[in-house]
Amino acid sequence: MIVSQKNGPYGILLVVTDSNLIGKSFEEGKLQLDLTQDFYLGEKKTKEDIKLLLQKSRDVHFTGKESVAIGVELDLINPERILYVEGVPHAEVVLE
Repeated sequence: MIVSQKNGPYGILLVVTDSNLIGKSFEEGKLQLDLTQDFYLGEKKTKEDIKLLLQKSRDVHFTGKESVAIGVELDLINPERILYVEGVPHAEVVLE
């Protein structure tokens, strides 16, 4: 997975994206995931790396099956709240 860290107004924003989706764009009706933007570029990280980074993060964007699965596994994402664009899952989480 590719992980990018951003300094947001309320703390660190972690962007976790399946590596095979970087550079692609998806559109369905009014919904759009544009993974060509620099916002999604970052470093390759393991699941364990991501778990450690989550401890320091305030907001998280998960995009892709593998990435979203981590959020679901850690009880950060309610499976009923996952947004799908052309079959690609996406979820945004605010950590307390």
